[in-house]
Amino acid sequence: MRGLIAIAASAAALTAAVPAAAQLGDSKAPIDIVSDEAESHNADCSSTWRGSAEALQGNLRLRADVMTAHMTITKGGPKQAGATGGGGCGDLATIDAKGSVYFVTPTRRVRGDAAFYDASSTTLTVTGDVIAVEGQNVMRGTRMVYNTQTGEGRVEGSGKGRNAKDRPRGVFYPKDSGNPSDQSKDKTRP
Repeated sequence: MRGLIAIAASAAALTAAVPAAAQLGDSKAPIDIVSDEAESHNADCSSTWRGSAEALQGNLRLRADVMTAHMTITKGGPKQAGATGGGGCGDLATIDAKGSVYFVTPTRRVRGDAAFYDASSTTLTVTGDVIAVEGQNVMRGTRMVYNTQTGEGRVEGSGKGRNAKDRPRGVFYPKDSGNPSDQSKDKTRP
């Protein structure tokens, strides 16, 4: 029973992210985005980053072939060229990442084909061939959704039934099984 509880705890921890406010990582830290090229669109408060795009905030990293960041539109709408007063673009609202997506925290690595981060709900959704790794533990599926603030998450697959392909799958190692020599130190075993 103790082993099953440890495995369930490992599964829950693997789908959780580092706690954060309404940003990719530490809400007080700046978001640093770099890529081969970038373009900005004031009309819809968005910017698109192409070619090995990477967004860093605190100790979190999101990488993709292409990233599009959308900012909130403040009172009066986005500022038009040559206009004075009115509104503009505010805080980060969403990030849409496509192609070779990697999300990395100090303890986890998640890979997929695409990802979508929604700052208002603090959720990151990774889709495609999703693989999450924490230590030796590995979780696979076709869609992973987790809340970066609460740590709640889930992994989904596209297959249903015992022999179906693309069902969620996890391999979890008990903490004391990492080193075979640990067993020889246990004096309670015959």
